[in-house]
Amino acid sequence: MDNKEIIDNIKSVLKIEADCIYDLLPNIDNSFAGAVKDIAGCKGRIVLSGMGKAGHVAKKIAATLSSLGTPSFFVHPAEAVHGDSGMVTKSDIVIFISNSGETREVLNFTFIVKQIGAKIISITGNPKSSLAQNSEIHLLAKVNREADTLNLAPTSSATLALAVGDALAATVSKIKGFTAKDFAFYHPGGSLGDRLKDKKF
Repeated sequence: MDNKEIIDNIKSVLKIEADCIYDLLPNIDNSFAGAVKDIAGCKGRIVLSGMGKAGHVAKKIAATLSSLGTPSFFVHPAEAVHGDSGMVTKSDIVIFISNSGETREVLNFTFIVKQIGAKIISITGNPKSSLAQNSEIHLLAKVNREADTLNLAPTSSATLALAVGDALAATVSKIKGFTAKDFAFYHPGGSLGDRLKDKKF
């Protein structure tokens, strides 16, 4: 590939992923509002879980929620069925991410969470999936195609799930009245912490 082909391919990938986010906007409905209200009012913690690339996305969403004032953590679904499900309590909300909604490890963890009695919110690309059907709230994050040439790697779907997670976290923090002073308290490190430490709030 020459430079022009490489540049064109990069632009194509970015456009596909950007379009996936834009195309979701008309489908943001009351289920998203309900998820935000439940997360904001949760008396326990927010637990994120997913397998593979979805798991990496879930970790980032947990980190964003925590930094914006909503205690959250990640539980690996495969480890959950070997004892880590003991981290989940009835007062928690568990957010599962799976594009297909049929990931075996995630569904196994879902079964345990239902026995515990914690509320389940799912983010999938398939509203008829097993995960969606076993959730109190299902958030549809469907993509037309993945952004790689093979249309196989979790690229667009991972980006969209991450964007949905950011939107939830940002909206929850707004509802809670989370301030820049609060953010500075939780984020004293790095260049961002340096920038905030001398600010007058």
